Amino acid sequence: MFQGLTGWHALIILAVIVLLFGATKLPGLAKSVGQSMKIFRSEMKSSDSDDTAKDSTDDSQPSSKS
Repeated sequence: MFQGLTGWHALIILAVIVLLFGATKLPGLAKSVGQSMKIFRSEMKSSDSDDTAKDSTDDSQPSSKS
């Protein structure tokens, strides 16, 4: 997909991004994306630990089928 991407292509893409968003808004945009990724990762970790805890409690209780 990115086999033909050269340095010139990356430079043109960067120039278009700067023109669209403006140089002053880019640091704020990068900061908000970083914060969003941090929140997403922490939620994924808490979700995984909740699933693990739920599985271990389900396995430890014997089923009472009549």
